[in-house]
Amino acid sequence: MPRLARMEIERIIALRKRGHSLPEIRRATGHSNGTIFYYIKGIAIDSEFIEYWRNKRRSSVLRRMQALEKARDQANKIIRVLDRKEKLLILITLYWAEGSKRDLQLVNTDPFLIKVFIECLSALGITRDHLTISLRLYEDIDREKAIKFWTKETGISRDKISYIDIKKGNKKGKLPYGMCRVRVSKGGFTLKLIYSLIEKVVHVVVPNSPIGSFADYFRPRSSTDRTGDS
Repeated sequence: MPRLARMEIERIIALRKRGHSLPEIRRATGHSNGTIFYYIKGIAIDSEFIEYWRNKRRSSVLRRMQALEKARDQANKIIRVLDRKEKLLILITLYWAEGSKRDLQLVNTDPFLIKVFIECLSALGITRDHLTISLRLYEDIDREKAIKFWTKETGISRDKISYIDIKKGNKKGKLPYGMCRVRVSKGGFTLKLIYSLIEKVVHVVVPNSPIGSFADYFRPRSSTDRTGDS
């Protein structure tokens, strides 16, 4: 963070006291958000500017809500229903980002991502009967609450939890229910199909990419990785 001259620091503080927001001070002074925040942290708005500041905040909240509604309206027009090909594209994109190279499994803390992954697997004829889940929890996480949460969110019964791994440490604040891993039983061929679909997308979007390069990226790194054919 650059060291500022005393007069410049006083200018930033004065703007804040008069009810100016961080973006407004940034535009007025040309300094970065981090620098401005460092100097305005803990600075109170002068009483004579409080109402002005509150009105601006209300206007800002209203603008954000209006922008969100506009975005949602546009999203509803873009996506109405998803066909099989679109679900497959979502599936392979999720797997490319979050999936395992060893066997057909995906782990995440986001229940919405997990649910979308499970639903999109149906595009390949994979139902919940083909799935098991495992949980990674920390010592301060309530085991029973985590089990109930993930079985409800995934729609996978308790008897299909393959194992629960308890890690040392406290993560309840950041990960209230830990992490959930979804695994497809006997998913060796399906995993190869997903990799092949990803490779096809790469070659369509980036036509000049070297043939076979993506297959090499997904090649098992060790003898342990080759168990994905089970």
